[in-house]
Amino acid sequence: EQLVELAGEIRAFLVEAVSRTGGHLGPNLGVVELTLALHRVFESPRDRVLFDTGHQSYVHKVLTGRQDFSGLRCRGGLSGYPSRGESVHDVIENSHASTVLGWADGLAKANEVLGRRDRHVVAVIGDGALTGGMAWEALNNIAAAKDRPLVIVVNDNERSYAPTIGGLANHLATLRTTDGYERFLARGKDLLGRTPVIGQPIYESLHGAKKGLKDFIAPQGMFEDLGLKYVGPIDGHDVGALESALLRAKRFGGPVIVHCLTEKGRGYEPAERDEADRFHAVPLIHPDSGLPVSRGGVDWTSVFGAEMVRLGRERDDVVAVTAAMLQPVGLGPFAKEFPERVFDVGIAEQHAATSAAGLATGGLHPVVALYSTFLNRAFDQVLMDVALHGCGVTFVLDRAGVTGPDGASHHGMWDMSVLQVVPGLRLAAPRDAEQLRLLLREAVGVADAPTVVRFAKGAVGEPVPAVGRIGGMDVLAATGTGPGDTVSHTATGVVDGVVDGVGVRADVLVVAVGVMASVCVEVAGLLGAQGITATVVDPRWVKPVDEVLPGLAREHRVVVTVEDNVRTGGVGAAVAQVLRDAGVDVPVRDFGLPERFLDHGSRSEILAEVGLTAPDIARQV
Repeated sequence: EQLVELAGEIRAFLVEAVSRTGGHLGPNLGVVELTLALHRVFESPRDRVLFDTGHQSYVHKVLTGRQDFSGLRCRGGLSGYPSRGESVHDVIENSHASTVLGWADGLAKANEVLGRRDRHVVAVIGDGALTGGMAWEALNNIAAAKDRPLVIVVNDNERSYAPTIGGLANHLATLRTTDGYERFLARGKDLLGRTPVIGQPIYESLHGAKKGLKDFIAPQGMFEDLGLKYVGPIDGHDVGALESALLRAKRFGGPVIVHCLTEKGRGYEPAERDEADRFHAVPLIHPDSGLPVSRGGVDWTSVFGAEMVRLGRERDDVVAVTAAMLQPVGLGPFAKEFPERVFDVGIAEQHAATSAAGLATGGLHPVVALYSTFLNRAFDQVLMDVALHGCGVTFVLDRAGVTGPDGASHHGMWDMSVLQVVPGLRLAAPRDAEQLRLLLREAVGVADAPTVVRFAKGAVGEPVPAVGRIGGMDVLAATGTGPGDTVSHTATGVVDGVVDGVGVRADVLVVAVGVMASVCVEVAGLLGAQGITATVVDPRWVKPVDEVLPGLAREHRVVVTVEDNVRTGGVGAAVAQVLRDAGVDVPVRDFGLPERFLDHGSRSEILAEVGLTAPDIARQV
């Protein structure tokens, strides 16, 4: 009888705590009663309770002894996702969607092989995550074992980030809105139960025909045709109903789907009023109003979104593709003006890439906008479907580099390494807003190969002006021989091994990649104060390496590359290889991210930890 009060207390706690740090508020407000029921029916950690995606695990954290949310998503505080380092109740650290059913299948098989008959595996998966192909590959395998205990809880709130789209969403909507079968069966049972002699046999025959009746009255056959027992739909905010359904599923002894209907953002009026994403993820907000505490400068995503609208007005062939993240990647304005030219494929990055190849083959130029970390999932499609076929597809990677509070799985620190091996692919890293606009336009101008434009999370920052040009590279600084002396030049290229007009035979050539440009200009200033001359260039296109770079490198004593990407196989490695191939024996020192998973924290904290600040770099140079 205290559960309703407890649910209210948890919601109030979440609003107060998350408003102070930012985080995933809407999804967690929607799973309060569901998480309570899960922990009352199952015995974690003996029973494995898994969440997909992990951003709906805040209530789970509270119920398993982690009530200090003061440092949520901050350095040294709680992770915004399940974390095995925090608790034995966190089994997997998944924050990429559609993976939990694969994990659950493997864990259930391990229980079977090891004879652990008294344990259950429970996988909570959002309806948005069911749009991913991996989920259905796992369901196909789960259904193959009729007596392997595994409970799949579908948290159906009609949304991933925004409203869930596609055929599966329509099917779930049908299940939500059709209760005819249950009413028909209950009424028939009551009527026939009062009919002497023949009533019970007729009812049993009728109940035996339930599959056909269900398909006719409530088309839930998709799950049962796979061999999965289906329970629901259940009111996801009625703890009693949830416990009853979960207990039935627990006793069944085989794979069961429990379909729960929840409301994202429930109990917090500002979230309930937000039609865009029900406060899926919030910055620091005022808890009473839900309004942001402060607004930063213009962010990278907004610059991209505005330029896409301008491109759409100029070119009828430009279309946009997103994987269930229309608003987060900045395509909202484009979709509003050109709704027929936007394709949201659900949480299915692999399909997004191959579908884009088809769009390009059909005569369009698709722009596929994703978070950098999610492109990892579609590498094979980028390589074999887009690049091999010479398709003009532009991939725009938001949140590239160190992203901060979302932690290891969300840093976009691998794209410039994994994409180096793709033949013909061109990759751009803009340093400021104007370069983002220019490079996006250059990218969509390529019709016979994939192009990639990557940029960081958050505010763009101040422009970093060029003082000259060498080949396709911008010169950002050229320090003279006097301490701290800065000389601006207009450079046109390399002629006969001599750099035209730029600090010939300077000490250090600094190759600045993307948002690290301002840091590199600061490095040049620090070096100049020590009497060390430097030239700072921004390649703009980091793949392929600019053909004039070897000649420029030859006129310096050392080459330094700086990137917010993992060092292994990154831009620094590519530059070193090009110099070796050109016979330029100048030492190369590559600064980047270490080959390890980086914890959550602010971007500045993480960059300082790994030595990617101007003083650290200048000291080592």
